[in-house]
Parts: sequence; structure tokens; C-alpha cells
Amino acid sequence: QVQLVESGGGLVQAGGSLRLSCAASGIIFSINTMGWYRQAPGKQRELVASITNFGGTNYADSVKGRVTISRDGAKNTVYLQMNSLEPDDTAVYYCNIGYRGKNYWGQGTQVTVSS
Repeated sequence: QVQLVESGGGLVQAGGSLRLSCAASGIIFSINTMGWYRQAPGKQRELVASITNFGGTNYADSVKGRVTISRDGAKNTVYLQMNSLEPDDTAVYYCNIGYRGKNYWGQGTQVTVSS
């Protein structure tokens, strides 16, 4: 059974940094795309960043230059390094992976940026 466990969220002041981690278990074959989404109160869930198993990355325009996604294939873990955080980055952040034709989601981790 595939499970995703996220960590690293919290409260930070504007301009600060956070690093989110998401570890996948129950993985036997290679994971295709790994990514991070976020959902702010009253808004739809949106893509923050994604990375393919070949290392190709994609970022939302709102985070380009401030956020870096990376993955450790040996550990089946994806990371999201967020710098220069802004109050608009406040949201629940969800890890997502594409594996064997299915999408899997983590439980979410809260990121709150105070002004």
C-alpha cells in the first residue's frame, strides 16, 4: 500500500524559509512525477512545483525564483525548499506522486507565513 508522509510545515515570518519533505512508502517500481500542491482557505488546490523521474521541473509562476523542488530516488522522497516566503504562500501543502498509473496524495502540512 502506497503511503505519503509529509513533514516540515510550520509558522514562519515573511522572508523566512521552510523545507518540506515527503517520503513515499510501499514503493516497488520507479515513481514517475512527484510534486507539491497547495490549497489556501477558499481557494482551489493549485500546483506549486513538480519533478519528473528524469529531473525535469515545473514551477508555478507565483513561486519561480523562490522555490526549488528536488527528489531522492533512493529514498523515494521529494523536497520543497521555499525561500523568501510571503503571506500569500500560506496554505496547506500536499505531496502528490504519479505511480503505476495512479495519483497518490499526502495528508497535507500547514504552512503559515506571518507578515
